[in-house]
Amino acid sequence: MAEGIRSAGGVAETAQVNALDGRAVDEHADAVAAEAGGIDISFNLVTHPTVHGTPLAEMSLEDFARPVETAVRTTFLTSRAAARHMVRQGSGVILAFGGSGDPMRDYYLGGTQVAFEAIVRRQLSAELGAHGVRVVTLQTGGVPESIPEGVDWREPIVEGIEKLTMLGRAATLEDVGNVAAFVASDRARTMTAATVNISCGALVD
Repeated sequence: MAEGIRSAGGVAETAQVNALDGRAVDEHADAVAAEAGGIDISFNLVTHPTVHGTPLAEMSLEDFARPVETAVRTTFLTSRAAARHMVRQGSGVILAFGGSGDPMRDYYLGGTQVAFEAIVRRQLSAELGAHGVRVVTLQTGGVPESIPEGVDWREPIVEGIEKLTMLGRAATLEDVGNVAAFVASDRARTMTAATVNISCGALVD
């Protein structure tokens, strides 16, 4: 992705950071702010470790809780690190990826949807709004491109995602990026404590 931005004439820098490590996240945010003069946008799109295909009645607590813990921990740590800089500058946008949705029968998704529901956007919005910081969650009904190739449950999941949509197709990663760019822009300056539905009609508000 970074190379694609550079080849299009843009500027992109990358860094490898353990999003579960509070100190590492804080140090990275501090370094970015020091170099760029601040942090305008933070977008947490960290993959949650999951066990799919195992019924909850047969799943271990550790396998169920792992994606929930990852979602809550990484969202909190990255949001906290960015918010400290945004509060000082009086502006900023924190984007999360998640939201709640209807359970998908017969697919055995473990703690995945619970993890998405655990994103803490409302409390962040309430505490940061007075400082000019907005918090918005992006919600899809699933993005087939994000599902690894070669796993035996991939095709049924992709088929199920597309079947649930009103448009007959699922959101792409480009769709997600386009909406994220809009929500983070000043054109969406009235939006906070909100979930933006980009599910192609799979999820009805």
